[in-house]
Amino acid sequence: MTRELIYVALLGYLLGSIPFGFLLTRFAGLGDVRLIGSGNIGATNVLRTGSRWVAALTLFFDILKGFVPVFLAARLWGSDAAIVAGIAALAGHILPVWLRFKGGKGVATYIGVLFGLFWPLGVLFILIWLIIAFGSRISSLAALAATAITAATGFAITEGRLPFALLVIAVVIFITHRANLLRLLRNQEPKISFTRKA
Repeated sequence: MTRELIYVALLGYLLGSIPFGFLLTRFAGLGDVRLIGSGNIGATNVLRTGSRWVAALTLFFDILKGFVPVFLAARLWGSDAAIVAGIAALAGHILPVWLRFKGGKGVATYIGVLFGLFWPLGVLFILIWLIIAFGSRISSLAALAATAITAATGFAITEGRLPFALLVIAVVIFITHRANLLRLLRNQEPKISFTRKA
């Protein structure tokens, strides 16, 4: 089983490290997304280019690259392998080898991982994110709240190693959002627009 875990970790990392936000903005002629806004390659920062469709594609593919390795690992080697694949995919997105280990903050990829591991938690995450994001128009606040609530819910309705994996992932996502947390505390976090056209 150890060899299989190495395989799924490698698969998860390589798929997770594909920088779709960077690639899609370049392909769409929008330049280097790392030079605008927060400098992040995730969908929220891609939205700041003014292109909703590129941001939507980035979101879709970032979710997909979290789901695919987890789904495959679960079918081939079971739940423990799926958890390893999910954590590896998240690590790949946050620390992509192709961009000198400077990637995104992991939220969209985490959604894909959730759907692969236990889909009701994925639905819960999206619902919480939507409610808070549209209410506050602050993406980071929505992501952090959804992450915390999902992890807590995981302890209540799942078993085995999954609740602890969700806790570890939640800590990682809070760490990647540490600058956002400081801005939230200072009431300086920028808001996102859902009406910008492209």
